[in-house]
Amino acid sequence: MSFTLAIVGRPNVGKSTLFNRLVGKKLALVDDQPGVTRDLREGEGRIADLRFTVIDSAGLEEATDDSLQGRMRRLTERAVEMADVCLFMIDARAGVLPADEVFADILRKKNANVILAANKGEGRAADATILEAYALGLGEPIRMSAEHGEGMGELMDALRPLAMAFEERAAADAPEVDVDVGEDDEDAPRVPTKAKPLQIAVVGRPNAGKSTLINKIIGEERLLTGPEAGITRDAISVQQEWDGVPMRIFDTAGMRKKAKIQEKLEKLSVSDGLRAVKFAEVVVVLLDVEIPFEQQDLRIADLAEREGRAVVIAVNKWDTEDDKQDKLKELRQSFERLLPQLKGAPLVTVSAKTGKGLDRLQQAIMRAHEVWNRRITTAQLNRWLVGMLEQHPPPAPGGKRIKLRYMTQVKTRPPAFVVMTSHPDLMPESYKRYLVNGLRADFDMPGTPIRLFLRDQGDKNPYKDKKSSQPSRLSKHLKKGPSDR
Repeated sequence: MSFTLAIVGRPNVGKSTLFNRLVGKKLALVDDQPGVTRDLREGEGRIADLRFTVIDSAGLEEATDDSLQGRMRRLTERAVEMADVCLFMIDARAGVLPADEVFADILRKKNANVILAANKGEGRAADATILEAYALGLGEPIRMSAEHGEGMGELMDALRPLAMAFEERAAADAPEVDVDVGEDDEDAPRVPTKAKPLQIAVVGRPNAGKSTLINKIIGEERLLTGPEAGITRDAISVQQEWDGVPMRIFDTAGMRKKAKIQEKLEKLSVSDGLRAVKFAEVVVVLLDVEIPFEQQDLRIADLAEREGRAVVIAVNKWDTEDDKQDKLKELRQSFERLLPQLKGAPLVTVSAKTGKGLDRLQQAIMRAHEVWNRRITTAQLNRWLVGMLEQHPPPAPGGKRIKLRYMTQVKTRPPAFVVMTSHPDLMPESYKRYLVNGLRADFDMPGTPIRLFLRDQGDKNPYKDKKSSQPSRLSKHLKKGPSDR
């Protein structure tokens, strides 16, 4: 999915009908009564070979209070701000209404890529509305009928150049991950440069202080901050040298509690965080010291680990904590209990407001990045594997003995290893965890994701010939005569 398309407009202009057509399923409820859609619905859209994420939104109404209509409008505005492209739909039968002019003005300010569509445009009755639509200042309107599938080709033509631009942007921003390594590769990690800076995503719940932290790092008020939760609406990146290291830092919208906002909005926020994680090499999970390790914090940290990114846990607002020693002990215990898959990852206390602890945060990020790039030679790994097998041999499920023949590293960023073994399908997960934990401890790789793959190579062993050329102690013993024994 190269970009996100949000469908917006007044109630009952056909947004959900178009959404259902784009996703190829009747996911959104459709009715002649206006206001049926009340939350955000997300799906995988498709027009011919174009693939994108499409968002159906509640109808825009001129309500700014805390009524249902006001909350629906704020929800829709959030979708507009987070989307890459906005499709603004008007009703060609009803004509351009004053509300359409108000919303067109809002869209021009909130989203750079706005496409105007005049729905229900079949027949001559819509000709006058098509001409009126030019006055909205959003370019040439696409005449379409979401119900009958008319205008899909024109919509595809409008989206294609935008899709190509977003693909190029994504390719330029994408980090190098899962890099193949060989025996002759250098051990040193990639050094960040201005052309290819170290990419960091700062993620966490709303009002944890993400934008304030980034402003303090770059030394200027570049990102909007304030006491209100959820000011940042989408992923914003800034490029800056931090202690001489070129970095691109992504600020993301916070993940909100389900109790405070609709589940669909939280899902959209999580998807925004997911995009930022995919563009990052190091993910900084920013916690609020007063309410650390809530469900959203755990989810995004686990997501970063599953995506294979280096993770740093930063606890913000440390200046407000009185009993720092006991609180730090409590945080470390909670971290080990709730996120065992990230055991050993850096946990740093900071104050985004005062700037205290930022030097430790920078060192933790560089350390996590170095471990994420770690390279171990095959000779080192096989000497280590022999020791691990002697200390704790693998089990023999069903009487079948599992032999671990040899081991090598195949990738880095994050480190990935392959063990050639008999019966890999019978190897219990507990023994794989034993090996992964041993790698962390013995090769100093705390916290970083480690991938371990088992492969069945049968009797093919690259060291078999080398071993056969050296007579074993048993064969030497058997060759000796009785008088020699």
